[in-house]
Amino acid sequence: MANLGARTNGISTNHVEIPIHISNGIELKPIYQEVALEESSSIDFSQRAQWLRAAVLGANDGLVSVASLMMGVGAVKKDISAMILAGFAGLVAGACSMAIGEFVSVYTQYDIEKTQLKREREADNNRGVNEEARREKLPNPFHAALASALAFSVGALVPMLAAVFIRSHKVRMGVVAAAVSLALLVFGGAGAVLGKTPVTRSCIRVLVGGWMAMAITFGLTKLIGSADL
Repeated sequence: MANLGARTNGISTNHVEIPIHISNGIELKPIYQEVALEESSSIDFSQRAQWLRAAVLGANDGLVSVASLMMGVGAVKKDISAMILAGFAGLVAGACSMAIGEFVSVYTQYDIEKTQLKREREADNNRGVNEEARREKLPNPFHAALASALAFSVGALVPMLAAVFIRSHKVRMGVVAAAVSLALLVFGGAGAVLGKTPVTRSCIRVLVGGWMAMAITFGLTKLIGSADL
């Protein structure tokens, strides 16, 4: 039998295969019924997962950047205020950079998709498609910029909070490294779950990458600081 119906009036359909048997033992070919489902009731989980994954990556960037900056300053300055000020400057600069970059990127995507909608409307290729619903799904550059800046700031606060109450320089450096390592494991695991990749491998990769960034920054800053340039 043929397919019954099609997508109409914004209603999506699912195929259900129903074999029919008759009394003489002959089985007819399957009949495909179409079960209508309300399109408005569906949730775009893939888009939500992409936003969450971007937030996790932004927080990881803030964590590694500010932690490396604080470790570099800590390599040549034992004063706690120098580390905190360096971390705060890195937080503000990084959040602004992330927000501006995300705004420009998403606004470019917004212009491209808006132009595509205009072309489809002029060519009358969007028959049966709710144009207003498609416009609502266009990316918002301001929301993306704000989310990116907030995610970066959340990650950057971890090393700052770990260092702010510890006066001993050596203990402070160790606590910052430990807190950052724990946060790296959390962010690595969250990114792996959202990206549907192996959790253990992702955690190790993120952790080793963070350690390398902190170690390189610490070592080079220590080298330059001891050279009395």
